[in-house]
Amino acid sequence: MSGLGKVVRSGVRRRRVQTLVIGLATMMAVAASVLGGSLLVVSGAPFDDAFAKQHGAHLSVQFDAGKVSAGQLSKSKDAEGVSSAAGPFRTATVTPRSDGAGPAWPMTVVGRGDLGRDVDEVALLNGRWPTHSGEIVLSASSSLFPTMGMKLAFPDLPGGPTLTVVGVARSVTQTADAWVVPSQMPALTAPGSGGYQMLYRFTDAGTAAQITAGGKAVTESLPPGTAVGEQSWLTVKKTAERDTAVYVPFLIAFGALGLVMSVLIVGNVVASAVGTGTRRIGILKAVGFTPAQVVRAYVGQALIPAAVGTALGVLAGHLLAVPVLAETEEVYGTSSLTVAPWVDLAVIAGVHGLVAATAWASAWRAGRLRTVDALAVGRTASAGRGWWAVRLAGRLPLPLPVSLGLARPFARPARALAMGTAILFGAIAVTFTVGMGASLGQVMKAKAHDAADVTVPAPFPHFGPQGTGPEKQPKADPAAVAAAIEAAAGTGKYYSAATVRATVSGLTGTIDVIAFTGDASWGGYTMVSGRWIGKPGEAVVPTPFLAATGTRIGDTVTLNGLAEPVSVRIVGEVLDPRNDGMQVFTDASTLTAAHPDLTEASHHIAVTSGTDVTGYVDALNKDLAPLGATARAGGLGAGSDMVVTLNALSVILTLMLVAVAALGVLNGVLLDTRERVRELGVHKALGMTPRQTIAMVITSVVATGLVAGTLGVPLGVALHGWAIPAMGDSVGLRLPGSVIAVYHGAELLPLALGGLLIATLGALLPAGWAARARTATALRTE
Repeated sequence: MSGLGKVVRSGVRRRRVQTLVIGLATMMAVAASVLGGSLLVVSGAPFDDAFAKQHGAHLSVQFDAGKVSAGQLSKSKDAEGVSSAAGPFRTATVTPRSDGAGPAWPMTVVGRGDLGRDVDEVALLNGRWPTHSGEIVLSASSSLFPTMGMKLAFPDLPGGPTLTVVGVARSVTQTADAWVVPSQMPALTAPGSGGYQMLYRFTDAGTAAQITAGGKAVTESLPPGTAVGEQSWLTVKKTAERDTAVYVPFLIAFGALGLVMSVLIVGNVVASAVGTGTRRIGILKAVGFTPAQVVRAYVGQALIPAAVGTALGVLAGHLLAVPVLAETEEVYGTSSLTVAPWVDLAVIAGVHGLVAATAWASAWRAGRLRTVDALAVGRTASAGRGWWAVRLAGRLPLPLPVSLGLARPFARPARALAMGTAILFGAIAVTFTVGMGASLGQVMKAKAHDAADVTVPAPFPHFGPQGTGPEKQPKADPAAVAAAIEAAAGTGKYYSAATVRATVSGLTGTIDVIAFTGDASWGGYTMVSGRWIGKPGEAVVPTPFLAATGTRIGDTVTLNGLAEPVSVRIVGEVLDPRNDGMQVFTDASTLTAAHPDLTEASHHIAVTSGTDVTGYVDALNKDLAPLGATARAGGLGAGSDMVVTLNALSVILTLMLVAVAALGVLNGVLLDTRERVRELGVHKALGMTPRQTIAMVITSVVATGLVAGTLGVPLGVALHGWAIPAMGDSVGLRLPGSVIAVYHGAELLPLALGGLLIATLGALLPAGWAARARTATALRTE
């Protein structure tokens, strides 16, 4: 082994604490960076690849066949900005009855003669494309489980046609739930209904504004009101990416904290090593080491633990990515997603480059030291610095050990600043994690709508215009259940909620329509903007519904797939991430004509003040038992694997940051006590007890911890204020103030004291070492 290698190796062994600090800081930064970079890559890669391969439609538009002709629509292909187009295809919203047991859900069927080529080339996954009437191909994302040879009956249509499933396909931009040959469409279209579908690709379609401009261009020459719905490829892409995109802002925050802390800690450790090893540097130069070799020695002492930390961080990043990527693997039915190798390489190179550059900048002083000057310096700290602080602290009515400890940061201001910075980032991480947990709790509360004291759950829902379903399932009469609730002693206010499924023009798949009987405004529904339902014909919807349909508050949408179309006016935007936000909340009387038999209703009750909930539930169940219903305490509840994963990741990464911060303090205090070993011996010779020594060492970091903790809280709140809205935007949700403004005055003080706790934890071990040091040994140390 060369002489330089021996110096590097001995330095790593001798500075075990500093080595551990660098390794742990690097590991945390690498783990967060690998995970964040991987999710950023895989969140868009499957969709982008499929969209390019299948020439996905930038915009699909649904037209009313009663207001526009196929010839007029064909002319829209020549509109400005259109690079290619497909259609018009006849469309119909139908409700099939499969030969397998299950609910009947409405679906959008499109008549296409082939798979297509230039626009929206449908990928055939199984079977074949239909060649004649009586055959149908289902989308892989259809609400019906696609089985080859399955029979689909349409008893609500004239003639009651029956189709056979001959294939399963996937449209990357989700342009239909099923496809048939064009000659089949007349039999699937009820009199006075049906529409046309046009698919467009534009020369410029990278932003929502460009898509909007393209939509205006293709409809400009058509009669007003002919377009009844549209869907942008950006909306579909965002939906496909939301399972992983939500993690990216969160991981960027932790990755940035980890990287900055790594740079600061590496710089501090190397600078401290140079400062305390001045005599050793002089000896190395005296025996023939060049300035460049001295610098390389200290850079190598930082790179070795950084390399180990990087390896462990890459491994940790891969392990943490497993549960997150598992949620994305089935988006397109492709092979398992893995961490891209180039992400690992980029993170490794970037972190090593930062560590090397930081260590080199800190070690450059060692290379510039003159050999004679370095040999003339002893290992004790230079005297004279910070005595003004000692004299000032001595005037305070405090014990002498406490006064000496409070004045110590002024003797080594650079070291105190480095420790304070480490504590600052730990306090930021703790504050951010506490706030994120509270915000996610508010989101889950909005998702659960659990404001009710007592709930009577609904039976298995029956979907479709006739509400058909398993015949043997008992049905509780909602009117009888409501009468029993109203008659029960202790009932305050209550409402019922029934769910049916419908379609909206321009969107494929179904949406949930939740119809309320009674005032549900108190039920825990968190409004983002607008107001709650006030009368029949009004509706509130989540943010993703507004984005997918291109609507806003005040617009009207038509619900199809029921016994007759139902138009509702949007009066409010509600926070509700269930069913990907594809929901409409309205009054039950809005659906009276289209779905009069709303029997699958849940009932939500708020008991009067002073009523015992358990006793109320027991008494109510005696009345509900003959009706086939059961009450239970609390709301329906709702959980989320994503929230559990986010909370777990935040706790793990925060603990790593706090550990790094505490080790940074430990490193600084340990260097300080070793420099002051003779001073400690003098104090002990004059009568300072071990307890007083511990108090002096711990007090030396109290002011630093308090200041850093106090500064870390507002910075953590600011980081939370950026990350949480960004996470909401990544899943298509606008978050109200109640989700973002989760910090309260009573909580901020304990969070500010968190910096003091981190500082105290880091100083405990060096304080114990100083207390145990023998007086005679300390006095002999120079």
